[in-house]
Amino acid sequence: MIEKKLFGKTGHLSTRTLFGAAALGGIDQKIADETLEVLFEWGVNHIDIAASYGNAEDRMKPWMKTHRDKFFLATKTAERTYEGAWKEIENSRCRMGVDVIDLWQMHGLFDPKEWEAAMGPDGALKAFIEAREKGYVRFLGVTGHGMTVSDMHLKSIEKYAFDSILLPWNYVLYQDIEYRKTWEKIVSLATKRNIAVQTIKSLVRRPWGDQKHWADCWYEPFSEEADIQRAVSWILGDERVFLNTVGDVKMLPKVLKAASQHTHRPSDEEMETMVIDQQMQNIFVGNYLN
Repeated sequence: MIEKKLFGKTGHLSTRTLFGAAALGGIDQKIADETLEVLFEWGVNHIDIAASYGNAEDRMKPWMKTHRDKFFLATKTAERTYEGAWKEIENSRCRMGVDVIDLWQMHGLFDPKEWEAAMGPDGALKAFIEAREKGYVRFLGVTGHGMTVSDMHLKSIEKYAFDSILLPWNYVLYQDIEYRKTWEKIVSLATKRNIAVQTIKSLVRRPWGDQKHWADCWYEPFSEEADIQRAVSWILGDERVFLNTVGDVKMLPKVLKAASQHTHRPSDEEMETMVIDQQMQNIFVGNYLN
């Protein structure tokens, strides 16, 4: 089974590998139901989803009818206004067939103008606080992508006492000195304040380029088990963080197997060899900036 850890100050003992439910967005209900069995097989008890992940929230509804108590359920909204966010939380509860969502997150909040809108007087934050007061959600978080996300998260947790953050982390990003510095700053502060830290893009190999996409990800992930094991163990080797699984259900068993077999963090020498052998690249620079 996969190691568990308290998810910040929520009090929930979450598996350190969370199910990134973007993987449900483009599949039918039958495959989605089979995916639930994979989660049960490995003991995963935390699901991270978003309103914008295609049909993912709809795919959750049959599961929640009988298994709601087995999962910490998180979703997200990319709406930046009070009205837009409020409509979306109502819609998310309806789509998943639940009264209460454990964690509601501001999705992809890394653009300064969007941040100002979301945190303004009639912004999404107002809806977040109100939803929590009404008991529609229990905890609040913020997520983001790109090379400036750590600085934006610093602003966010100074503005409001969020319960969780989510941001990219992998060995290639670690090699970027400036990103590593800002990442360490936000993670150290989050840890001090008992804010849960979720990581994404841990399985990135490189951008797709012109090749045929063999996985349902917007980047090329690792495919070999040995590489997946190293990438997963490198993340889990930092006891402060959680790992969100890759957005392809076909890869899910390999990622969860790697998480269950994690024993130690690979050395920098091992990782640097993999960077060269696998031609790993930063997907957030140049034409791949997100």
